[in-house]
Amino acid sequence: MRRPAWRLVLLCLVCGFCSLLYALTQRGGGSTEAQQPGAAAAVWRGALDGWQRYHRSEQHELDPDPMHLAVVACGERLEETITMLKSALLFSIKPLKFHIFAEDQLHIDFSTILNSWGYSEKFKYTIYPISFPSENAADWRKLFKPCASQRLFLPLILKDVDSLLYVDTDILFLRPVDDIWSFLKEFNSTQIAAMASEHEEPRIGWYNRFARHPYYGKTGVNSGVMLMNMTRIRRKHFKNDMTTVRLHWGEMLMPLLKKYKLNITWGDQDLLNIVFSHNPESLYVFPCQWNYRPDHCIYGSNCEGADDGIFILHGNRGVYHDNKQPAFRAVYEALHNVRLNNSGFYII
Repeated sequence: MRRPAWRLVLLCLVCGFCSLLYALTQRGGGSTEAQQPGAAAAVWRGALDGWQRYHRSEQHELDPDPMHLAVVACGERLEETITMLKSALLFSIKPLKFHIFAEDQLHIDFSTILNSWGYSEKFKYTIYPISFPSENAADWRKLFKPCASQRLFLPLILKDVDSLLYVDTDILFLRPVDDIWSFLKEFNSTQIAAMASEHEEPRIGWYNRFARHPYYGKTGVNSGVMLMNMTRIRRKHFKNDMTTVRLHWGEMLMPLLKKYKLNITWGDQDLLNIVFSHNPESLYVFPCQWNYRPDHCIYGSNCEGADDGIFILHGNRGVYHDNKQPAFRAVYEALHNVRLNNSGFYII
């Protein structure tokens, strides 16, 4: 990627940040808004650090082994997913392989947009249909949100992929994917996956106050950003509360759903919490700035590590598309307005 293009990306983020600060000074007032300048500054620190990280690496030879990034897109999630993929491509150093699971009607749109980007040396992609085990497909499709539980079957579908980063469609990368990918090297011999805690502050935690099922640790984990060593997942025999026999991943999923389907609220995320509550030694927990959500700033600052910058932004609850969290929306719009083609980048 050319440096002039990166200057445009940086300019885009600067303009978005300045617009955000202006809007906040005009609004003033309530407690949520009072937290926004701090959140905005943390977002900016993360983005600037990510840009500098890429800039310093421009002279380095690219690693030929791609990082694998998966996403599941259904309904009206095309634009959000494209913006997420764009943020991953903009900041990353090593090549990327996108694994896009989408409803059939979205396949042509995804292909048309991604093919227009060029930069074939930086990324490849494969688009897959949404698929569940035929015997219980209806149960999985209606779990929480349409298609959401597809992520549970990625180790079984992508059999030739050793490691994978799964993200929700409402994720934005503000640092190279390479940085979160490097956590794989920090796994000990028992760890198979990595996620961030659902909450840092137990007093406002959801799982410890409302869950009717087992969950990981003190406040549960959020599965919107999930790093997986899928080879280890496929090999592992999991402890569970359904039988004294340890089960493989594929053997465990349906019995788990049958046991807890009336007690879970957040679908596949709840099932993952149950799995790792019985296998806590298998989970690596990364800091909250790698999955920074509105909950981390809506009731005060609840992510201590964010003082050093936010590295992955998770705009759940639709905050990219309303005015409840201006910092989140400003960053989303800045990245959304970057356009890619064979000649480089430009901003609309």
